[in-house]
Amino acid sequence: MKKSTLALAASLIAMSASATDVDNVKDWFAEGKSHGNIKYYYIQTDKENSDAGLDSSAYAHSLGGKLSYTTARLYGFTMGGTFMTTNPFLLPDNVDTSIIGRDNAVQEGFAPGHPIGQEGFSVLGEMFLDYQYQGFDVWYGRRVEKTPLIDAKEVRMIPSSIEGGDLTYSFENGIKLGAGYIDKFKQRTSSTFVDVYEHALGADVEFITGHSSGEVIPVYLEWHDAHHKVRVYNYYAKDFMNLTYFDAVHKHDVNEEFSWYTGLQGMHQHGIGNSVGSMENNTSAYGGKINGRFFGLKAGATYSESSFLLAYTSVIGSRENEHNSLVLPWDGTPMFTDTITSNDLFTSNYGQGLTSSAGYIAGSSGFKAGYTQKYDFTGVEGFKSVLSYAYYDNSNFITAQQDINLVLAYGIGNFTLALKGIWVSDNASNGAADTDSKANEVGSSITQIDTLTQYRVIANYTF
Repeated sequence: MKKSTLALAASLIAMSASATDVDNVKDWFAEGKSHGNIKYYYIQTDKENSDAGLDSSAYAHSLGGKLSYTTARLYGFTMGGTFMTTNPFLLPDNVDTSIIGRDNAVQEGFAPGHPIGQEGFSVLGEMFLDYQYQGFDVWYGRRVEKTPLIDAKEVRMIPSSIEGGDLTYSFENGIKLGAGYIDKFKQRTSSTFVDVYEHALGADVEFITGHSSGEVIPVYLEWHDAHHKVRVYNYYAKDFMNLTYFDAVHKHDVNEEFSWYTGLQGMHQHGIGNSVGSMENNTSAYGGKINGRFFGLKAGATYSESSFLLAYTSVIGSRENEHNSLVLPWDGTPMFTDTITSNDLFTSNYGQGLTSSAGYIAGSSGFKAGYTQKYDFTGVEGFKSVLSYAYYDNSNFITAQQDINLVLAYGIGNFTLALKGIWVSDNASNGAADTDSKANEVGSSITQIDTLTQYRVIANYTF
């Protein structure tokens, strides 16, 4: 297997060339282009919860990355594929599988740290056919896509992928209309594309939706000009839920050194079809039908090599007999107040779609402040630091959750190195059924961990 992998990598790199329009099949492949990255990742996660007697520490090293190849364009058609791999080494007794195969273990019904989750894997994460003509762009197959609610979440070794298709038309005035079809999802810590409903609901998919499989239909509109960007998405999942999301950002350039921006966002999701009755009829397991809403505001400014951010979000409290948190099972973390730790709670693991983290629990108010500084003015280029602080409060939390993230990064040419530290106090999450009970009270599904500390070292070379 390793020999064949190396052979594939060598053959794709040899075909590397600038993509161009061609008129024959031979040049379609010969004039294709390859690119990729080689990544080293170290992660260590420590948790402490005095009430539960929890005191755990786990870490892992992994080496891997991606290798992509895209053909030239033949009569508007291109084909592409991406090979992805993560390969752990020097593993301890307690392994942090969040950069390896955590979701592979969960899919098999085991705990995330099970030996299956500790095994490296390789996967053909992308394989697609794309056609472009004037403003039209249509593709079908497997691709890494970034949308507000179904995302690639490129913060681990490899990204998440979807399987389906998409059609867009872009107008000259900056408007783009699109519609798609998604029937499979591969989590970033999994080697398997599974049904998009099954990934969200696991063993409960048939009870909740009345089907053993399903699909998500996204329809969207985007518009941008030199100073504005607006996005409106609707995701329809038959007999499961319907989600509508929007955001808008205005940017103003005062001069070459100083600019500022403001933004707003909102989302509403509700259960539809079979899921409404099935979730209402089993409130002990699901809390009731899906009906979640949130809105957010942000403002920021950049002066020379310094950037500042302030953001606020609020999740509207659920009414009686409703599932009391937002449902985001496909790696979407759209809130302006998201921090790195939103990616550590793994609410998007297989079968965990109805769970939620602090900022997404009904009644939560979130605040975030961020400061980014580049240091080229010192004469030594490539250094950057990012410091952010987030505060999530909810009447059902014993104590508000507080996050501090610090990133120290350096980049030269195609190489980057990042050191990340994450410190979280009173880390909050809830299970599938939120009973509106305060954390740690009888019947409550909300839990809080005293501290969550995480350190990461990420070295990445792109080619």
